[in-house]
Amino acid sequence: MSGGVDSSVAAYLTVKAGYDCIGTTMRLYNNEDRGISGFHTCCSARDIEDAAEVAFELDIPYEVLDFTFDFREMIIDKFVRTYEAGGTPNPCIDCNRFMKFSKLLDFARAKGMNYVVTGHYARVEEKDGRFILKKALDETKDQSYVLYSMTQEELSHVLFPLGEMRKTETRRIAEENGFVNSHKPDSQDICFVPDGDYVSFMEQYTGKHYPEGDFLDENGNVIGRHRGIVHYTIGQRRGLGIAAGQHVYVYKKDIENNTVYVGTEEKLYTKYLTAGDVNWIAFDKPDFTIRVSAMTRYRHKEQPATLYPNADGTVSVEFDEKQRAVTPGQAVVFYDGDTVVGGGTIIEAH
Repeated sequence: MSGGVDSSVAAYLTVKAGYDCIGTTMRLYNNEDRGISGFHTCCSARDIEDAAEVAFELDIPYEVLDFTFDFREMIIDKFVRTYEAGGTPNPCIDCNRFMKFSKLLDFARAKGMNYVVTGHYARVEEKDGRFILKKALDETKDQSYVLYSMTQEELSHVLFPLGEMRKTETRRIAEENGFVNSHKPDSQDICFVPDGDYVSFMEQYTGKHYPEGDFLDENGNVIGRHRGIVHYTIGQRRGLGIAAGQHVYVYKKDIENNTVYVGTEEKLYTKYLTAGDVNWIAFDKPDFTIRVSAMTRYRHKEQPATLYPNADGTVSVEFDEKQRAVTPGQAVVFYDGDTVVGGGTIIEAH
């Protein structure tokens, strides 16, 4: 129970279905430690208060689980490493993978419980002994992209009560039951960077200063100075401070030489990518090519592509048409209709 409306309604529906429930909130990071309000994030003191109040209304036990050390090690440290290596991380996916469906499942088992229930908008179905992850009924809220790393074991012990519902119905249920968070806005920011200034967070967290360097054009000419390479991500146009006479975009970063390449929008388009740390859901690791629709960023439209599994466990992806700003560090998730085939972390695009 994150303190938000979705997990609160998920808890309500689970109790209503007759399950014995324990409400839990994972304390992952204390925004107040940085003097920042957590109003639009998770993990704030207010969120815990809201979750506790809903649990009281539902007459279920409630516990706060402190996983701040694990979160720091598994999520924040990886976030920093990815930026420092030139990628753009997605910590929410890592949190689902390493915290919510791993740590919570361990907690549930220790309590003699059978399922972890969350407010994610997605569906799980069992087919021929295999558990399949599917998109939510409400396509505007679908969160299957951030759940692609779930294992068969986790999928067999998870319930997503909101998968068949629309967000408007979720709000209605919360309002009808008088939940304190029925009108609470959805979380929009990274919980440990609620002000959006991830570079300041990284400098404070690591004690490092990320030095200035050169902006280079497509021909390798120096055309300006950047503020530190971690400030930039593939596809970025705003905030470059370059007078190039035309719109230019970040299309490559050279960590070793601390340089950022900028060019015309055409330089952002690539047809191929390689992904690693791949998790397959629809089947075990395939040894055959697969036609899919692939999504390279959350909320982006899926695009037709062909997968070529490699012997080293990576997968090569060839899109039917060139894609814009495919970014190392982000996830690529593969779909067959509304079924998640699998996904992985983008290593490179070309």
